[in-house]
Amino acid sequence: MIGSALSKMLADNGFNVIILSRNPLETAAEHDYQGREVYFRDNGRVYFSRWDIDKQYIDPSALSEADYIVNLAGAGVAEKRWTESRKREILESRTRSSEFIVKALKDNPNKVRAVISSSAIGWYGPDNGKPFTETDPASNDFLGQTCAAWEKAISGVEALGKRLVILRTGIVMSNEGGALAEFRKPLRAGVAAVLGSGNQIISWIHIEDLCRLYLHAIDDKEMSGVYNAVAPNPATNKELTHLLAKHITNSRHFNVKVPEFALRLALGEMSAEVLKSSTVSSAKVQSTGFQFIYPRLDRAIENLY
Repeated sequence: MIGSALSKMLADNGFNVIILSRNPLETAAEHDYQGREVYFRDNGRVYFSRWDIDKQYIDPSALSEADYIVNLAGAGVAEKRWTESRKREILESRTRSSEFIVKALKDNPNKVRAVISSSAIGWYGPDNGKPFTETDPASNDFLGQTCAAWEKAISGVEALGKRLVILRTGIVMSNEGGALAEFRKPLRAGVAAVLGSGNQIISWIHIEDLCRLYLHAIDDKEMSGVYNAVAPNPATNKELTHLLAKHITNSRHFNVKVPEFALRLALGEMSAEVLKSSTVSSAKVQSTGFQFIYPRLDRAIENLY
């Protein structure tokens, strides 16, 4: 979801984009693209090239052409129930891809100036009385430790003399998938489902602002280290649910509160993340001069719907 939107924005801004895939021709076909030069924009183009982490292979021409690497690789956290094998897949899909990027940069001639790598606000635990900042330690829960291992795996980039920016991303607001797709499902039946108390804080970001932030991280040579990729005004689960209901159902819906025990039965360990209140600060990224187009959730949802 993020990669598709970001590729278009990069190309619109004059970048040639190389998307790495295990099956580049199949991936191109899925996006209705054909051939290596597959997607034309006003100023840039999008290409597909091959990499295979299991075989430790990356297209050497793609690596040699790159000025910047954006690392978004990782299995979806909320796509499946968290069995032990799924948790291992979530972790290793992030750490192994990051480690391979570091190894490829070390072993191959390249002109890469910076790596912009995704992480997540899952780094932080439940609210502790004040907004989380980038200096707060990783939570001891599964997502916290996954994010810690993820960020450690990509940190070797700095030892190679490359600028590294890590964006700890909040819940992404997009009508192309992601978290909002899950929130929308009950609304198809006219049900606005508030989860638990509904008072838990959601730190979020509009997909357009997130993509703009990646461009900002590429362009701003002073940016380095970890930044929270969240909008300045977090919202509650109840606020998000009611805003979606207003725009999707034209206020013709039933309000239903889903109790915590039902969420735990349905989601297992993952329910802790749904019920967790996490207030995350955007102050550091705003101090770089980045300005949000959608700082408030009502404006973001209105734009999307």
